[in-house]
Amino acid sequence: MLTFVIRRLMALIPVGLGVVISISLLVHLVPGDPVDVIAGQFASEEEKVALRTSMGLDRPVPEQIAHYVTGIFQGSLGESLLTRKPVLKMITERFRPTMELAILSLIIAILISLPLGILSAVKAGKPVDYIAMGFALAGIAVPTFWLGPMLVLVFSLELGWFPVSERTDLLSYVLPALTLGTALAAVLSRMTRNSMLDSLKEDFVRTARAKGNAERTVILKHVLRNAALPLVTILGLQFGVLLTGTIITERIFDWPGLGSLILEGISTRDYPVVQGCVLLFSATYLIVNMITDIVYAIVDPRIKING
Repeated sequence: MLTFVIRRLMALIPVGLGVVISISLLVHLVPGDPVDVIAGQFASEEEKVALRTSMGLDRPVPEQIAHYVTGIFQGSLGESLLTRKPVLKMITERFRPTMELAILSLIIAILISLPLGILSAVKAGKPVDYIAMGFALAGIAVPTFWLGPMLVLVFSLELGWFPVSERTDLLSYVLPALTLGTALAAVLSRMTRNSMLDSLKEDFVRTARAKGNAERTVILKHVLRNAALPLVTILGLQFGVLLTGTIITERIFDWPGLGSLILEGISTRDYPVVQGCVLLFSATYLIVNMITDIVYAIVDPRIKING
């Protein structure tokens, strides 16, 4: 197990480098000059040239990328071109709000999808099944950039139950977490239903029933555990999607997370900030997938992880 973890962590290095180089090239190809944003519209051409030279933006793009990659191996993600603050510090300050929102959204999605998926599978072909899957289709079809403002309009402006925006208290987490969790719950409920239906057809279900086990025990202990493996896969993949999905939601709710930070970096052409955020998203996604592989072995003892 330890060897497996070390090998997967080492695999982050080339993937991370590929991500950094790719996003660096894309950012530099985007029209616009960060010097125009930093210096302002009234700065002279001489002042802009001096500023560009002081920030190293006058050097060739490959040289800038090489310098950035070297800094990563030295434990630095560079400095923001706009604020001159260390990017690592900026990301650290914004990382916690994003992770809290993503984890809470995942919990909400699981709490909604598992009962719906199980109930839909057990009552397949009945009205409960159609209602549950109707919710799933609606959750997939409704985009977060529409759902978020609608939740704000109803529960914040009309009813006054929750704050409109910003991260203030526990209540401020509810609407953004619901916005993200609803779409994920829709996907997970359909996957839970399909996986449960496949497991219900297996011989071990008939054997468990023949031994006199209660139907609840058969469903929760035998069927659900056997159906959990593909759900673990989806959860691992969707958590990475959830992190990147916070970008739009954070903008809607003025959430002080990585999504807002990367949008600010893009709008101001702050290359180090954009590169640092994307690198962190990629590393988190890969680490989550590694954890997913480990959970495989816990859920299904037949699966062995070899170093």
